[in-house]
Amino acid sequence: MELSLTVNGQPAVVDVPPGTTLLEVLRDELGLTGTKEVCDEGECGACTVIVDGRPLDACIYAAHAADRAEVLTVEGLAAGDELTDLQRAFVEAGSVQCGFCTPGFLVMATHLLETAAELSEEQVRRGLAGNLCRCTGYAQIVDAVLAVGRGA
Repeated sequence: MELSLTVNGQPAVVDVPPGTTLLEVLRDELGLTGTKEVCDEGECGACTVIVDGRPLDACIYAAHAADRAEVLTVEGLAAGDELTDLQRAFVEAGSVQCGFCTPGFLVMATHLLETAAELSEEQVRRGLAGNLCRCTGYAQIVDAVLAVGRGA
């Protein structure tokens, strides 16, 4: 099955067998390994990407559903070597520890910051609830998102 999609602003055409997930396309076909494969059940959020403006778990999203879609991965957040304000805030707040969950959190938090008119701590926690972290205890992640949301 041939798929045509735009990933991080770049057109891509891939030929994949039926049953392939978007995560497999990103990692195996396009070499974008920032999107992590962890649970394969849509439970941990490490594989969060944005498809046509909606955050979703790439590990359970059928690749054929992304045909002709716009996909944003963690690799597409920064402009070249320049970190986004959110990426910088993650580093400064100590939100990055083992780093395995970080790509999914960054993508989801980027979506929250772009779509919410105003963010409270409760809204950030609720918005990030589908992303799991075993290292930070979440406080640093929430602090980083709030700092960017408040323009700090």
